[in-house]
Amino acid sequence: MGKFEGMLLLSDYDNTLLYTEEALQKGTPRPPMSQRNLDAIAYWQAEGGVFSVATGRALEAFRRHAHEVPVNAPIVVDNGGAIYDLERETYVVKNFLPEIAPIHIAAIAERFPHVALELYPDADFVQVLRPTAWNERHAKLTGARYEEIFTVDPEKVPRPLVKALFIGEKTDLDQIRAEMVQEGLTAYYEMIFSSGELLELTAKGANKGEMALKLKEMLGCHTLICAGDHMNDLPMLEAADRAFCPANAVPEVLASGATVVCHCLEGAIGEIVERMEKER
Repeated sequence: MGKFEGMLLLSDYDNTLLYTEEALQKGTPRPPMSQRNLDAIAYWQAEGGVFSVATGRALEAFRRHAHEVPVNAPIVVDNGGAIYDLERETYVVKNFLPEIAPIHIAAIAERFPHVALELYPDADFVQVLRPTAWNERHAKLTGARYEEIFTVDPEKVPRPLVKALFIGEKTDLDQIRAEMVQEGLTAYYEMIFSSGELLELTAKGANKGEMALKLKEMLGCHTLICAGDHMNDLPMLEAADRAFCPANAVPEVLASGATVVCHCLEGAIGEIVERMEKER
């Protein structure tokens, strides 16, 4: 029996497993994944451990790079919108936006004309309202194809809709969130900041924490170890039996009580495996 049998190590992708921040902000090529990470993941799996990824990326945006990530379990995608089995090419769990979502989203888009919007259908493209330079860089980083739209027509929005992403100034995004809370829309949605300029809208219960626990149960694991760097990772860090974050994490995560390890570029997942081995 391997020393990591029954243990699920679930890592965020961008800036936890692979450093992509400069590629997103500057449009530069992303660096390769740390060899320390790759060696540690191989060792973890050889010793019976389960390794997977919980990413805010849409399925298609992650699948283009999935061959670089040696998972041995289904992955969490869309910021907790679904669990997908790459080997079988099928969803294991889906929690997409409700049918009424395009009506709510259209109303918000009309009230906030300076905020950009990305709509993620369960397809190989993204619809973008009022694209900015950020949207261009994001598309380049992920390889996702996007279609510009000039209005949100609820009748024409592709369905099912997996998630929506508002991009703008923090003050505008705070106001969007406050108005949605005031209107009682928390009954329908999770509203989580994935950066200061990004507000993610997923279905109620569709967050990384809920899906991490579902995956742990599905796999029959007794220990859930999670690693993440941003605010959208907080639900899974709170759900974990052991929580870690890289040194490059945002202040809210660094202050969350998660154990801080090295910078993503230095092989944060590798350090986590090394620490867990010392405890066995």
